[in-house]
Amino acid sequence: MATSFKKFYNMIILEPRIRQLLTEDAVNTFPDECCGFLFGREETDGTRLVVDILVVDNSKAGDKTRRFEISPLDYMTAEQHALDHDWTLLGIYHSHPKHPAIPSEHDRVAAQPYFSYVIISVMDKDTITFRSWLLNEEQQFEEENVMEIHSIQNSGFPSNS
Repeated sequence: MATSFKKFYNMIILEPRIRQLLTEDAVNTFPDECCGFLFGREETDGTRLVVDILVVDNSKAGDKTRRFEISPLDYMTAEQHALDHDWTLLGIYHSHPKHPAIPSEHDRVAAQPYFSYVIISVMDKDTITFRSWLLNEEQQFEEENVMEIHSIQNSGFPSNS
């Protein structure tokens, strides 16, 4: 029996500022899917603390209301952004306009190991849900707990500032 990733990656923490940035991108891009990168650090217990995002254009050709695509150049830019700030590239976020924050089969097939996948469900401007997912050893998604803290300074996590 394969070991679950849950015991290693159990939680992703989003400050209100990060949630606001994600919400703004999802709402402003609606009815298309938005996408971007999540940066921060991983604690020794596997908890992931998101401290920044990088919004990128959905490079999917054609209908962007049901799919997103991130260009290779945007991936390289994200890797450099992480190096420049001494952060870890923790994952990818994208929105599901008028759909639940549950990964599709397309999301699963395109997913990479290690990354957190935050999905923002936007039913309308006032009904927004966040969920996060990790790909397990069987190439299936497992849900990751999403926690909100009010600030890094008051969280008990050391700050890079």
